Amino acid sequence: MTDDIVASVVRQWQAVIPGLDTGPMELIGRINRCAALLQQAEDAPLRAAGLTRAEFDLLGAMRRTDRELTPGELARETFSSGAAVTKRLRVLQDAGLIGRRSDDRDRRVAHVGLTEAGRELVDRLLPEQLAYERSVLSGLDEETRSGLSGQLGELLVQLEGRLGGARR
Repeated sequence: MTDDIVASVVRQWQAVIPGLDTGPMELIGRINRCAALLQQAEDAPLRAAGLTRAEFDLLGAMRRTDRELTPGELARETFSSGAAVTKRLRVLQDAGLIGRRSDDRDRRVAHVGLTEAGRELVDRLLPEQLAYERSVLSGLDEETRSGLSGQLGELLVQLEGRLGGARR
């Protein structure tokens, strides 16, 4: 077993409760720890551009769908709460990266789209962010990365189906 923080925690639990099946903790604990460390890294290119990962995710959703989205659609696309999306959209609008317009038929519905500055920023930042992420993963060879990605994809499909987190 790899000598990481989760391995240490597992050894402690097994010393206190011998025979305890820590298998789920070993996998989920490592996934959670990796996620926490990746979040701590704060995505250097995004930070340098004055964006958070969550804000960039909203911009990215609008860019990759290449259309205006409602705040509700953005919440679903980014797995965020409506309140969090509203707050982030306000920041992005103040920065001139997005624009809003009311629906012609229902004024309560807003449509949000990238401004030219927002589109240019995403197109500039995405390659930088991917290069940064590639460097974060550089300790793993391509076969390992591909295998891990596939296995995590299988887990994600299973969890989305079982826990109701599917996007569509």
